[in-house]
Amino acid sequence: MGLNKVISVVVPVYYGEEMMDTLCIRLVKTLEKITSNYEIILVDDRSPDNSWSAVLVQTQENKHIKGIRLSRNFGQHYAITAGLEAANGHWIVVMDCDLQDKPEEILALYKKAMEGYEIVYAQRKTRKDSRRKKLSSRLFYGLFGYLTDTVQDSSIANFGIYHRKAIDAIIKMGDSIRYFPTMSQWVGFKKTKIAVEHGQRDAGESSYSWRKLIELAFNNIIAFSDKPMRLTVKLGVLVSLFSFLIGLIYIYKYFQGDIVVLGYSSLIISIWFLSGMIISILGIIGIYIGKIFERVKERPVYIIDEKINFEE
Repeated sequence: MGLNKVISVVVPVYYGEEMMDTLCIRLVKTLEKITSNYEIILVDDRSPDNSWSAVLVQTQENKHIKGIRLSRNFGQHYAITAGLEAANGHWIVVMDCDLQDKPEEILALYKKAMEGYEIVYAQRKTRKDSRRKKLSSRLFYGLFGYLTDTVQDSSIANFGIYHRKAIDAIIKMGDSIRYFPTMSQWVGFKKTKIAVEHGQRDAGESSYSWRKLIELAFNNIIAFSDKPMRLTVKLGVLVSLFSFLIGLIYIYKYFQGDIVVLGYSSLIISIWFLSGMIISILGIIGIYIGKIFERVKERPVYIIDEKINFEE
């Protein structure tokens, strides 16, 4: 892809109708302080409200603003992927549409990137979210970090500025399950983080319910780690060891005359031992099936319905 923009801003849009006008005004004002050669890519993840109509208004008023509408609701990180693949800037900013990622902070992110970093994350100093969302976020990142053997920071999400080569590396990742923060961590490159002000959500509520957060956590744990399967193997081994100890106890009881029913000891030992072995074997098989499953599916991770202002 030929690069003809200094900076691209990719914004996944879901329930963003009420914020769209303010978002674009603030983005344009901020980006004009960096360069006049920019683009704003608004990716409508088939939002149930009138977000796409709001996006169309913005694309008609400013040719720097481009719109992508997906064929259905694929999810935030798939919408981000669609925007990344369409962007042709040397630098790419990824941010949410709810204005909690403040457009004005892009100036600080860009300035830090000019010091020689390929990735600069925005670290939210004080999260202005509900108690429920803060709690669910901490639980998600804690569980995700443990089961993927990675260090997760709940103060860092999608918001940040990324060099073209980092984005190209993320795009080339063949994962069918997309989770942008972890993917950007995985590709490496020289990265840092700066503290930013977290904005107040003025309209609407987060679309991430507890059910969606649990589903997101499960999908990404499966995609980025085989640790759950390895834990299953360990569980099977522990059960086998425990069954062996139980077996010794029952053998002792048998010779003490405490067990008079013939076959009872061997039956208990067999059930415990074989159950542990079965769990271990299923865990090992599951690891390989999981890896094969990731590779054999070749479905597109998103489908585009409409694109606006991409004629050039």
